[in-house]
Amino acid sequence: MQDIKATWVGATAKQIARGVRRGDVSATQVVADHLEYISRADRELAAFRAVRGGEAITEAEKVDEQEDLANLPLAGVPVAVKENTPVAGLPTWNGSAAARSDVAEADHEVVRRLRGAGAVILGVTRMPELGLWALTDDDSAVTRNPWDSTRTPGGSSGGAAAAVAAGLVPIAHGNDGLGSIRIPAACCGLVGLKPGRGVVPCQLGADDWFGLTEHGMLTSTVADAAVGFSVLAGRRPEKLVPPQRLRVGVSLRSPVRGVAPDAPNRDAVAAAGRLLAAAGHDTVPADPVYPTALGLQGIATWFAAAATDVRASGLDRRGLQRRTRRHVALGEWAQRRGYVREADRAAWRQRSVDFFTDHSVDLLLTPALATAPPEAARWSDRSWRVNMTANIRYAPYAAPWNIAGLPAVVVPVGRRPDGLPVAVQLVGPPGSELLLLGVAGQFEMAAPWVRHAPGYPRVGTGSPATA
Repeated sequence: MQDIKATWVGATAKQIARGVRRGDVSATQVVADHLEYISRADRELAAFRAVRGGEAITEAEKVDEQEDLANLPLAGVPVAVKENTPVAGLPTWNGSAAARSDVAEADHEVVRRLRGAGAVILGVTRMPELGLWALTDDDSAVTRNPWDSTRTPGGSSGGAAAAVAAGLVPIAHGNDGLGSIRIPAACCGLVGLKPGRGVVPCQLGADDWFGLTEHGMLTSTVADAAVGFSVLAGRRPEKLVPPQRLRVGVSLRSPVRGVAPDAPNRDAVAAAGRLLAAAGHDTVPADPVYPTALGLQGIATWFAAAATDVRASGLDRRGLQRRTRRHVALGEWAQRRGYVREADRAAWRQRSVDFFTDHSVDLLLTPALATAPPEAARWSDRSWRVNMTANIRYAPYAAPWNIAGLPAVVVPVGRRPDGLPVAVQLVGPPGSELLLLGVAGQFEMAAPWVRHAPGYPRVGTGSPATA
């Protein structure tokens, strides 16, 4: 799917915003380019649930009419929003027709901030029902990974990751309750930052999955990740500074007993360690102690989050997928038995913060995934047990840091032997988002990755060549 005409499809968010601010291109043209491309390329991928064609053009025209574009860090940048986050004028699908809520009368705060920064919302991207799974599909479509259409792009922000990896949009909003930004980023060769607790307003569902969920962005460059983070956090964009000598703990230990990273994921951590050393940092072995109780607490909270959201929303659970109904029932059981306790989560949060001082490390490096992404299929038709097994076996590394409330970022570091991207995860103490991005930027400078999946547009001939 190579470009056949001059276009801004494939440009980064920073390139587009700079071009619009300088008058090299109009926001209207940029948005029109992307809408035309989505109409062709998304037929196979099914990244979008709904596209706001005419509305997006109208909004782009309003951006062009603004007299002062200098203070808009995302001037004219096409952005997609995950479908569980209210966008005024659209239903909030929450992953399926059965879970859909009414048309939103107002934007969610993070959508408001994106618009305030000059972004144009092109539409909403697909996710699994209630955001429960690291696999994205429902009875209307299977969302596919642009790197290999037989594989899942991950979840629950699977549509967002597919959209960015294929160049449908330069950046996409997602949210992360147990890995739902970082897992798709790893599957699709992207940068995915989960901010720490309270840095970005969440306001999702009944209680933000007991406070585990954070909003973030999926991007193809670290620079775009930094701009997107600053916008969502309500901050002025800051230039990333390459960090000086750090001490980074390295761990392959899996949070799930009996699940271990495969050779490509082990090799990715080794490669990342070499990149850190080349950048002047020190690496030391440092394994977090994942208590058995943490896994049980995390799974119980996963169940209970579904039950709490269904109960609070008044959804008719009879219309939900079989796997979701089972998940909800187990959540109700876990809550009745007292297995979902804030005290347990607080204890792990404290242990996680103490990890950095106990081991005298600034950051922690782990695999992003344990295996390759599973197949793209109608997982929603399969049993709850099959879904649970697939999720836990391939993506065990993200969830502990949601429970801890710590910031974490996934960064591409190469490819697997089968050609799919491979990534690592960096975790930091509270307030370390910019430090994490700074290290990710050093990775990108030393070992640049392919920004889009092969066969999809790179930087179009009408856009600038560098960020």
